[in-house]
Amino acid sequence: MTKLASEWEVSCPCCNATLVLDLNLRRVIAHREPERTDKPELTEAERILADEAARREALFQQSVEAERTRGDALSKRFEEALRQARTEPIERPKRDFDLD
Repeated sequence: MTKLASEWEVSCPCCNATLVLDLNLRRVIAHREPERTDKPELTEAERILADEAARREALFQQSVEAERTRGDALSKRFEEALRQARTEPIERPKRDFDLD
């Protein structure tokens, strides 16, 4: 692409991308991201996919176990609330005009 006199190349201070600005249009007309230094190698793709699959499986098993024990925890909380309700005395609720 031919560079015009009104075009300036500027590098972004936070992401090091190269921006091409047109002073006449007052806009960014091109953007080039810098080369990544942490690109994975194609030969490691199978290992990366296997690691991600194992991580997903572990998270799934963890959620399955949490769902199994969730019912037990809810029933324990219900039993505790029921026991507490039986031990408390039954009172009539206070109304606003009873307080006068």
